[in-house]
Amino acid sequence: MQIPNLDEAVVNALKYFSDNPPPEFNINNFELPFVVGSGNAYNTGQILFSGKSAIFADESNFKQILPSYKKLIDNKMITDAIIISASGGKDSKWELELAKSFGLKTTLLTTKQDSEAASVADEMIIFKSLDEPYTYNTSTYMGMILASTKENVKDILKFIQNLKFPESFNDYKSYSFVLPDKYISICPMLDIKKSELFGPLLSLRAFPQGHARHAKFVIRDKLELVISINSQNKFYGAPESRWSFDIPSNFSFTAVMAITYFIIGKIQSSKPSYFKENIENYVKDYGPKAYGKDEPFDLIVPGNLK
Repeated sequence: MQIPNLDEAVVNALKYFSDNPPPEFNINNFELPFVVGSGNAYNTGQILFSGKSAIFADESNFKQILPSYKKLIDNKMITDAIIISASGGKDSKWELELAKSFGLKTTLLTTKQDSEAASVADEMIIFKSLDEPYTYNTSTYMGMILASTKENVKDILKFIQNLKFPESFNDYKSYSFVLPDKYISICPMLDIKKSELFGPLLSLRAFPQGHARHAKFVIRDKLELVISINSQNKFYGAPESRWSFDIPSNFSFTAVMAITYFIIGKIQSSKPSYFKENIENYVKDYGPKAYGKDEPFDLIVPGNLK
C-alpha cells in the first residue's frame, strides 16, 4: 500500500462509514468516569464526553490524578475508567492496570481486539478501522466520534467533495483554523496533525473563536491563510488571505474533524513530501525506541475489517 495523503484517508473513512455505521456507545451509561487517552485519543475522549461530567487524564498525569480521587472512588461516587486507544498498546495497558488497582471498572475503546490492553480491560467496545499510515488514525477516532454523534456521513462526504478552495490555496506558507467554540477539542487534534505531517517545516495553527481573540493574530502575513468555519472573518490575518465558509446546522464533531483533516490533507499534497520522506525511518528506528521497544512499528497500520 502506498502512503496516501490525509485527505484520501478521510474520504476512504467516510465512504466506509457511509455503509458501515460504528457500534453503539452510550455515554449515559457512565457517571463521572475517568476518561484516559494519549494524543488524539485524549482529544477524542473530550469530544465524546463534551456534554457530560468526566475527569480527563493522559499518560503524563494519570498516575498523579487518580490517587487524588481515592476518597470518591472508595465511596463509589466514581466507579468507571474509560481508556481510549486505537492500538490497545503503548500506555493503555498500564493505564487499565492502574485503574483496576483502585477498584474501578474498566472499559477499553479500541480497534484491536487482541491487543495487550484487551487482555486487561473488564469490557471492550471494538470499532472498525481501515489500513492507514502510522499516526493518521483517521478511521479509528472518526468511528468512535461518529458512534456518539450519529451524523449523516454521506452528507459530510458530499460536502467535502464540493468544497471550493481558494485559487491561491497551494501558495501559502502557513495556515490557521478558527473554529466555533463548540469544537475546541478539535483544535489540538489539528495541532497534532501539524506535528506529525509537517514538524518544524510548516506553520499550521488552530484556535476556537474565543481563543483567537486573545492576540493570536498580532502578526499578519499575506502568506498565512486563515480558514474560518461558521464565522465571517473580519479580523484575523491579512484581509486578502482569509477563507470563510459555513457548514450545515446538522453537522457536528465528525464533520468538523473530517473537513479540517481533509483540508490538511490538501495542504500536505501541495507541499514537499515531509511525512512520506521521514515516516519509514521513524517507525523503524527512533519511534519504537522511545517506548523501549526494538521491534518496528507498522508503516501501514492494518485495519480490522477481515
